[in-house]
Amino acid sequence: MSRRLLNATLAVLAGAVVVGGVTARAQEGGTKTARELREQYDKAVKGKTVAYIPIALNVPLSDEWGRVLRDEVEWRGMKFIVRDPNNNPSAMQQALTALVNDKPDVIVVQNPSVTLLQKELKRAESQGTYVIQVNMSSNYKSSAFVGVDWVEIGRMLAEDVVKQCGTGTGKSGKVQIVQGELTAAASVDQIAGVMEVFNKDPAIKVVSNQAANWDANTALNITSTVIQQHPDLCASVGFWGIMESGAAQAIRNAGKIDQVKVYASGEGSQLDCDQLQQGSFYKFLSYKATEQGHDLATAAISLLQMGEKPGSRNIEYYTRPVWLDKANAHGAMCFALPKS
Repeated sequence: MSRRLLNATLAVLAGAVVVGGVTARAQEGGTKTARELREQYDKAVKGKTVAYIPIALNVPLSDEWGRVLRDEVEWRGMKFIVRDPNNNPSAMQQALTALVNDKPDVIVVQNPSVTLLQKELKRAESQGTYVIQVNMSSNYKSSAFVGVDWVEIGRMLAEDVVKQCGTGTGKSGKVQIVQGELTAAASVDQIAGVMEVFNKDPAIKVVSNQAANWDANTALNITSTVIQQHPDLCASVGFWGIMESGAAQAIRNAGKIDQVKVYASGEGSQLDCDQLQQGSFYKFLSYKATEQGHDLATAAISLLQMGEKPGSRNIEYYTRPVWLDKANAHGAMCFALPKS
């Protein structure tokens, strides 16, 4: 080997040693990009406060939202606080007012009606708190909405009812509708989707359209009367699984559970799946509360990282509904209830 070639080879080897040493030190410290991204993330979210106020706790839907949201935000170094109005609209309004005065960074709220909380939600955002509305919105469009498209839910329920009870089925076409609270977005928009489909089929006859205010006993009493007046009822459509379980019980008591197709929409808890397995529900349209809980955390983190003025934009995270029936109502499709 010539001296010139030898010197060149040694120079390359020396450079490799230097580069190798630099690479090793870089690996020990991690990448600059990773450090910068984590610093930005922690600055945006760490130490922030997320407040959660559902209509009531001790309900599978709101408890699952709260469980997932708490786990997600606390893991990120955020503070989580919750208020339970216990299904009392006045108490909810007072609790929200107190929360707004405390100025948390994010408020997650479930609206009992489209009007009750709108002024306080607007006030919260005007003073710098992001508001995320879950599943039932108010007339005020806040920074984010996480939940289902209720009109879509209504259409999907109605389209399946038409397949079972509409033109060409040979059935009576008689349908009962059990709404929740009439001024709640879940009722207002869901009934719009239902009637949009029903009105297209002259064979469908809505023989009862009443509000049970999310209560299973009220749904049972309403349906007991309906099934007596219309023993040839073809289907019952309820706007929440727990409430509609009362309607299903009334239909079972009348000996008609094999004749009447009972439909409901809801969170997809083990209670809902049990109703399907027991034959009380024919089909159930799940909007997956566990997934919604993750979306709530994602919405909160996104808003905090963007750092824009609360209310300056509206972001929607719509949940994809999934049909459950006796065949698939098990396992991961049904979230477990908390142990008492």
